[in-house]
Amino acid sequence: MVDLYVYYKVRDEDADQLAPLVCALQTTLIQPGHARLLRRPDSRDGLQTWMEVYPDVPERFALDLEKAVAGAGLEGLVQGPRHVEVFTEIPPCA
Repeated sequence: MVDLYVYYKVRDEDADQLAPLVCALQTTLIQPGHARLLRRPDSRDGLQTWMEVYPDVPERFALDLEKAVAGAGLEGLVQGPRHVEVFTEIPPCA
């Protein structure tokens, strides 16, 4: 199991349209309440930075997410690439 973090840019004027699409995407992939959608508190040059968080998912989840994003209607609302980062837990010390 891994934790998956996806970050990307969104224009201020597209935020209200994009949020429900991302939430719908998340609920099709993972049980409700398990994924998170975050954003930085500030905007720069009219762009917000958003992050989707998928904790404790199977390693192949990134592929499932990529396929789901292709049909989720996010095109044109996300500015630039979606950056995907995968993290694994480090065993506790001691």
